[in-house]
Amino acid sequence: MSERTVESGGGRTAEAGGEHVLGDGDPRGGARVADVVAALEAAYPPALAESWDAVGLVCGDPDEPVRRVLFCVDPVESTVDEAVEWGAQLLVSHHPLMLRGVTAVPANTAKGRVVHRLVRAGVALFTAHTNADSADPGVSDALAEALGLTVTGPLDPRPADPLDALSTTVPLAHAERVLAALAEAGAGHVGDYSDAAWLVDGTGQYRPLRGSEPALGRVGEVHREPETRIETVLPRRLRRAVIEALRAAHPYEEPAFDLHEMADLPSSRGLGRVGELPEAEPLSAFVRRVADALPPTAWGVRAAGDPDRPIRTVAVCGGAGDSYLDRATALGVDAYVTADLRHHPAGEHLARADVPGARVPALVDVAHWASEWPWCAQAADVVRAALGGTVEVLVSTRRTDPWTIGATTTPTGRTPA
Repeated sequence: MSERTVESGGGRTAEAGGEHVLGDGDPRGGARVADVVAALEAAYPPALAESWDAVGLVCGDPDEPVRRVLFCVDPVESTVDEAVEWGAQLLVSHHPLMLRGVTAVPANTAKGRVVHRLVRAGVALFTAHTNADSADPGVSDALAEALGLTVTGPLDPRPADPLDALSTTVPLAHAERVLAALAEAGAGHVGDYSDAAWLVDGTGQYRPLRGSEPALGRVGEVHREPETRIETVLPRRLRRAVIEALRAAHPYEEPAFDLHEMADLPSSRGLGRVGELPEAEPLSAFVRRVADALPPTAWGVRAAGDPDRPIRTVAVCGGAGDSYLDRATALGVDAYVTADLRHHPAGEHLARADVPGARVPALVDVAHWASEWPWCAQAADVVRAALGGTVEVLVSTRRTDPWTIGATTTPTGRTPA
C-alpha cells in the first residue's frame, strides 16, 4: 500500500506504517470515556440505529479518564494493537464487534481475543454503525465529500424525530412557572432554539364538582379565571416526562390540555446521499476520481457502464448498498457508488437499460472498508470539536479490508468462448 497522509481533526498520520504526528489535544486534560461517548452520541444518535444493530459502548468504564482516541472501521486485533501501541484509552469503530450475539468470549476465539486484549490494556471500545449511516452528517456524507460531491439530500430519507403538539391553559400568575417546567422537561426545543411557545391571554371557565379541591373557585359554582394559553411542541419520546412536568407545575388539581401527534416531517437524515460534481466528466474519469479519493485496496474500483457516459449527479452509499439500486434508479442519477455489489442484482439493474426511455445509473463498486473509511476522520473531528483541549484524536493507519491480493487475467490467459 502506498503512503497516504490522513488529516483527522488535528491528528495527521501517514499510512503504511508512517509516523504519527499528534494533534493539539492536551494529554493532561480531564475528559472521561463518558464525555467522548456523549459527544459521539450527540452526532450519531443511538435512536437512528436499525433495530438489529448493536451500537454504543461495548466495553470499558465510562468514568475512566481518556487522553487519546483512535478511530477505525473494524474493531479487530490489528486496530486494537494500534490503539495499545499509540497509548489510546478508547477505540471508536464503525463496525460492531458483537453484531451477532455470542454467549461467551473466551480468549481462544476471534471476538474473545479482541475483548480480552482491550480489557487487559485498559482500552474502551465504542461503536457507531447504522446510526452513523443515517446521521447528518454521517458515513455517506464523508464518502461524498471525499469524492468532491456537493450533497443535495439523502438517498433513502428518514423522517424527522416524531413530535407532539401540546396546548394547555394556566392562570396568568403561574404561566412563567409552567413554561419553565415544560422547557426543563424538553418541550419547546426547535432546531437551535429553546423555550419556544405560543402564548395568548383569555378567560377560562369551569365548575368544581363535589369531591374536588379547586385551587381557585368554589365547589358547585362556575368560576372564570384570566388565563394564558400555552402551545408548544415536544419530542414524542419525552411525552411522559413533559406531561408529568405540566401536572407538577400547574396549580390546578386537574389541568386541562390537548395533545396531538404531528404528521411525519422530512429530514436530511437517512441512508446514502445524492450529490453533484462541479462539472460533468466521463465515467472513466469519474472511476479514476473514486480510486484516487479512497485508500487503495486489493479489490480496487470497478465500474459498469459506457466509459464515455457523462457523469454529473451521483448517489453514494457507504458499505453494502445494492438494496438501494432501485432507489438510485428512481432518482435518475448518472452513477451510483457503493460497495459489495452482487452479480445478479447488478446484472438485472443494468438490463433495465434495454427498456425504451429507461435511465439506468452506471455502477461503481468499491471495497466495503474503503467506502466507510472516510467516516473515521469525520468522527474524529466530532470529538476534537467537543473535547479538543483535553484529548488527542487519530485515524487508524491499518488497512483492515479482508482482501489482500488482486489480479487480472494476463493476455495469455484463457478467454471464455
